[in-house]
Amino acid sequence: MAIHSDLEPLGFLLGRWEGVGIGGYPTIESFRFGQEISFSHNGKPFLIYASRTWRLDEDGRIGPPLGTETGYWRPRPDSQIEVMLAHPTGIVEIYLGEITGTRIEMATDVVARTATAKEVTAGHRLYGLVGSEEQDLAYAYDMAAMGQPLQPHLSAQLKRVSRGEEGGQE
Repeated sequence: MAIHSDLEPLGFLLGRWEGVGIGGYPTIESFRFGQEISFSHNGKPFLIYASRTWRLDEDGRIGPPLGTETGYWRPRPDSQIEVMLAHPTGIVEIYLGEITGTRIEMATDVVARTATAKEVTAGHRLYGLVGSEEQDLAYAYDMAAMGQPLQPHLSAQLKRVSRGEEGGQE
């Protein structure tokens, strides 16, 4: 299936990515995690996004599952982007940002949560290709939550394991 022409600025994200990251926050103990992210499309002008993470022990062995999120990435005119993410913990985020080559920077415009979700009030994310040939996807996620100001929470560097260009239904 051909990629929608509006998605060309985001084409570098297409595929499945895997790697390792680090996390921490003043309210939790620091940790290492494994992650898998996929970006796919169905011919319409948005990317379908899914991420899942799991804890890694000191030897790098896979442990219990951690966070997961799904959503849609929608490029807009003038290198702008809208991203909608949903978390099974009861949090929904809308990000607005900018695409600059193979770099995307975005911040929350809206964070909504259910009565049972933890208090998350803001987020800032930076994604981009890194490495000698810009082959890895790196990202950093800053979060404001549990009465804490916006500050580093997660970062990872992922390798592309497939270039799948087709995906979900919508």
